[in-house]
Amino acid sequence: MAFPSSYSVGITSLGYQMVWATLAQRSDIDVRRLFTDQGDPPHGGQRGRGPDLDLFGLSLSWELDGPVLLDLLEQQRIPLWSSERGDQHPLVFGGGPVLTANPEPLAPFFDVLLLGDGEELLPAFLDGAVASQGLGRAERLRQLAQLPGLYVPSLYAPRYDPAGQLLAVEPIESGIPASIAKQTWRGNSLTHSTVITPAAAWPSIHMVEVVRSCPELCRFCLASYLTLPFRTPSLEDGLIPAVELGLKATQRLGLLGASVTQHPQFSELLSWLNQDRFADTRVSVSSVRAATVTPQLAEILAKRGSKSLTIAIESGSERLREVVNKKLSTEEIYGAARYAKEGGLTGLKLYGMVGLPTEQEADVEATAELLIALKKATPGLRLSLGVSSFVPKAHTPFQWEGVRPEAEKRLKLLAKRLNPKGIELRPESYGWSLIQALLSRSDRRLAPVIVAVRGHHEQLGGWKKAYREIASQPVNGGAPLPAWEEVIHGRWATDRLLPWDHLEGPLPVASLAKHHQEALRA
Repeated sequence: MAFPSSYSVGITSLGYQMVWATLAQRSDIDVRRLFTDQGDPPHGGQRGRGPDLDLFGLSLSWELDGPVLLDLLEQQRIPLWSSERGDQHPLVFGGGPVLTANPEPLAPFFDVLLLGDGEELLPAFLDGAVASQGLGRAERLRQLAQLPGLYVPSLYAPRYDPAGQLLAVEPIESGIPASIAKQTWRGNSLTHSTVITPAAAWPSIHMVEVVRSCPELCRFCLASYLTLPFRTPSLEDGLIPAVELGLKATQRLGLLGASVTQHPQFSELLSWLNQDRFADTRVSVSSVRAATVTPQLAEILAKRGSKSLTIAIESGSERLREVVNKKLSTEEIYGAARYAKEGGLTGLKLYGMVGLPTEQEADVEATAELLIALKKATPGLRLSLGVSSFVPKAHTPFQWEGVRPEAEKRLKLLAKRLNPKGIELRPESYGWSLIQALLSRSDRRLAPVIVAVRGHHEQLGGWKKAYREIASQPVNGGAPLPAWEEVIHGRWATDRLLPWDHLEGPLPVASLAKHHQEALRA
């Protein structure tokens, strides 16, 4: 079971931990972990023939980690392309948010993709994989393709018009489902750490997932739309037992989720953590909704060792916040800063975006003005703004929008305005946002580019060079690569067939298109 990064990063992933624990608890499976810098001792195998391996899994949560899959496959002596594997090779499977949203650029490298939440999906896949062990590869894959949420890319083929426009991704034989629906876990419990180690990127911390998805439905947000519906485990049966379990091993607790303070019993959880017996426990929370910040929240977190709070504002412009469906007033942002300071916290981290649909330069100026005014209103509170460029994501209302070239100069505008005022600006790379968009919007025609960029995937120039090389090659039986600009910056019509339209997300395309229109009207 592989993770496409170092051990310290991979073991900090709650999703990866959950998958590994599910595998490790089964008596019919012998699981070994693999990271880019280390791994468990490999399975035995005959010398010169590679490892004795039935399944090879990958958890993928970040688009830019996708090309690392090929290095890991090569390390295991597994052919990169699924079409080149025979009965003697393991089934290569994968899951995680990136592969659930749009697996098509990486699909030719996988035998099976697991779309959705792993709690039920993973055991069903494992049962199917074990039960079909005696069959040939082709028949095994046909059987697995019948299970809900399992996508076998080799049993589907894209069809294009003469101009290279995608017309369909269809089954290549009868009896294969025409579409695959993402699977959703609806149990009372969510995930928590199964490994606590000082070697993790967040050392010695017990992570507890407080909520899954987010009820706010910001129109760009994959974490909200892809994981609907919003789910919250109960306090007594879900959260408290999970917290108690981890605090037997560590005094560091991380409460995770897209909007943890919107758990209906979050204030009760805080009160419970405010007991004297937790005096030595250090508690941190991931991003919270600004409107839910209270003096009680700030005071208890400060008392439990937190230094700062993190809120996402997206923009200082109320008009733009309405466009993206960010239900947040300027007054609530000021209130969050004030309560944070009054509660004893020393910092407030804000997250925003540039390049959102309909954004004007005046909207970016409004963000700068808001941060400068916040600093004046709460002297002594350390402010920082993390800002990224908008990247369209599959299964969101903004999947039809492209990356806006203006974003690059608007990042520089924020730096020019905020740095002299003593406000820390932490911008994400505009250039890498382009590669994110390439991976999040492409279809299977990108797979040869991913092969060609190996060894240079950490360089922007390497991606552009590989794309040009593949685009210049003759096409054999398929369609040419679309123009780089069209994939990354193109604003697509809502009736266009998208690479992931045969994969059903939580909301139908018609609902996403309606939300898209509402955004543009706003």
